[in-house]
Amino acid sequence: MVKVIVYAGLSIPFDEAKEILDSSENAEIIYKRPIQRGNLIQAIKEHPDIIGIIDGVFHQNSAVGHKEILNVMKRGIRVFGASSMGALRASELDTLGMTGIGYVYEQYASGEVDSDDDVAVMLDSETLEALSEPLINMKYVFTNAVSEKIISEEEKDELLTIAKRTFYPKRNYAETLAASSLDDETKGKLIDFIRTSPDIKKEDAKELLMHIKNILEQ
Repeated sequence: MVKVIVYAGLSIPFDEAKEILDSSENAEIIYKRPIQRGNLIQAIKEHPDIIGIIDGVFHQNSAVGHKEILNVMKRGIRVFGASSMGALRASELDTLGMTGIGYVYEQYASGEVDSDDDVAVMLDSETLEALSEPLINMKYVFTNAVSEKIISEEEKDELLTIAKRTFYPKRNYAETLAASSLDDETKGKLIDFIRTSPDIKKEDAKELLMHIKNILEQ
């Protein structure tokens, strides 16, 4: 029986994560809330074979440390990261054995993104519902909006400048567009585009879970 621990709940709800992983036979899947410093000490006691890190805390509590993850991997436990804290730590530890997956990881690994502020959100501590929009999602959507000729490169730069200077708990599309110089017609088209755009952090979380599922089914 392979034991897997997944730290999630924010980028992807537990019920959706279970739809992907729980169908795997001969595996015990344990889902835990966003990881924070000290959690991996307890996780080791559960003797997992695989750990998937998706979500983690940044400011509410101390973030999971690099040495904690290295200590886990030294014990032969495979560690995968994506989407949020997982992507950030994977980009810092990929040369030492941690496996990064997805768009957000690639953004950090390439140096295109270098701040934890890009994936930070305000959350409801009880429900783990995101109460703000992560900058990494906004950048992804605005870049695609340029490709679709909904906004210009200059308009994208203006929107991202507004979003970046907004403290992360208050960052959202409505306030960003309201503070911009975009005309009403362009705003309307962009709003429609935003509504149909994927949540890239969630998509990365799904990709990590599918990657683990494929390993379990080998």
